Amino acid sequence: MPSRPYRTGCIPLGARPAVRPSSWLLRLARMARVLVTAALAAGVVACGDRVPERLATSNELVVVIRDRLTTHEQEQRADKIGSRGFESDLVEQFAASLGKPVRLIIAQSDQELYEKLKDGEAHFGAGWLPLPDLDADSFVQATPYGKNRQVIVQNEASLPLTELADLAGKTIHVVEGSKHVDRLKAITGLEPPPTIIEHKEWDEFDLVAAVSDQRIEYALTDSRVMEVASNYYPTLQTTLTVGEEKPVSWLFPADGDPDLLARANAFLDESQRDGTLARLIDRYFGHIRRLERADVITYLEAIHSVLPDYEQDFKRGQVITGIDWRLLAALSYQESKWNPLATSPTGVRGIMMITEDTADHLGVKNRLNAAESIRAGSRYLADLRDQLPSEVKEPDRTWMALAAYNLGMGHMNGARAIAPSTGADPTQWFEMKKVLPLLSRPEYYSRLKSGRARGGEAVILVENVRIFYDILQRHAEAYVPLAPVARKGGTKKR
Repeated sequence: MPSRPYRTGCIPLGARPAVRPSSWLLRLARMARVLVTAALAAGVVACGDRVPERLATSNELVVVIRDRLTTHEQEQRADKIGSRGFESDLVEQFAASLGKPVRLIIAQSDQELYEKLKDGEAHFGAGWLPLPDLDADSFVQATPYGKNRQVIVQNEASLPLTELADLAGKTIHVVEGSKHVDRLKAITGLEPPPTIIEHKEWDEFDLVAAVSDQRIEYALTDSRVMEVASNYYPTLQTTLTVGEEKPVSWLFPADGDPDLLARANAFLDESQRDGTLARLIDRYFGHIRRLERADVITYLEAIHSVLPDYEQDFKRGQVITGIDWRLLAALSYQESKWNPLATSPTGVRGIMMITEDTADHLGVKNRLNAAESIRAGSRYLADLRDQLPSEVKEPDRTWMALAAYNLGMGHMNGARAIAPSTGADPTQWFEMKKVLPLLSRPEYYSRLKSGRARGGEAVILVENVRIFYDILQRHAEAYVPLAPVARKGGTKKR
């Protein structure tokens, strides 16, 4: 078990008065038992030894986090294992602001996260969390950074549920130990009551996939999960919200460090003011819906106000690679919004968002130099396209190369290898769009040398690039160079 940054015992002076009297009495009773036991054993009681440890005296920030689609996912690449996600990126930035290293403890369910917090195994919990319906007095919520609804998910072929009374007698599937279990149990007055089936081996993505495949009829999950999953499973729909919309944020033990909570609130407030939070939300959730009117307006404005500064660089990329400069520009907009100083928490940088390894191999001295980045990104995309087998024809060849730009060719080849076993054609992008999300599921990635990958994210990247490319073709002329330059050599995997 990880070392415990909190120890049970006395409530520190200055703890927040938001805790109700019943909770104070409960904690006093627990404290009394601790004091009596310690006194009997040692004859001396030092209350200060049992108060929560302040972060100032801790060597690291310890956070318990849900390993779920909307917050954090383990990611395995050819030579290393890492993690990424909205919550884990936000936590890492907070730890950096504190000058502390961060250690993540992975919780497999909401209930496990709550228990680890109450047992003092972490400074706080993260995972798109509202205050729980039960035992809310045990926690304090930091400044909210989003809102969440719990929604019934069903296949479009199922009879729509539009009011709570429709749940009577229905079977509702949930992830075991999730907050959705408590939400359903809190519903009263339905005859017969709904049957709740908890799935231990499934996550939220597995749950909605089962609804899409019509293996189950109804499931309860978060609205954010549904928004993401609807890009992968278009037959899903929601017509019923269960309970009220709630704010989501980090959860702290009610008897935790008030100074740490104050610093977390200050960080989240500042993140909202300076745009950090908006950029993270856009990075992970901005693509989960098809382009809306406002998105098109923003893109068109950027075409006229930002793109002209880099148009010649993209055209030089076309000369080198033969790839339409407008496609290169569309990829760059998806990756960085044409920001030459863009930097991700994982260290990918520049207007084409190139990794350090790729930059070194291509001889890029400064990834934040737009011309160098565009030249390298163009060459890298062309090399990925050339690596695909000859039976993959255009335009599928280009779409798969774009997916590999995001995933790496190792993961792309892995997806193509498992495609026949799913009945999919590995030469067709339409088929591969259904296969790539499977790379996050253990029954598939465990068979591959390349390991786990966020294949669904690659699908979204490609589809967004296709939309941006389509729009740009209507607003910018094709470029016909006088003397195309033959490309030499190739690049290694990204």
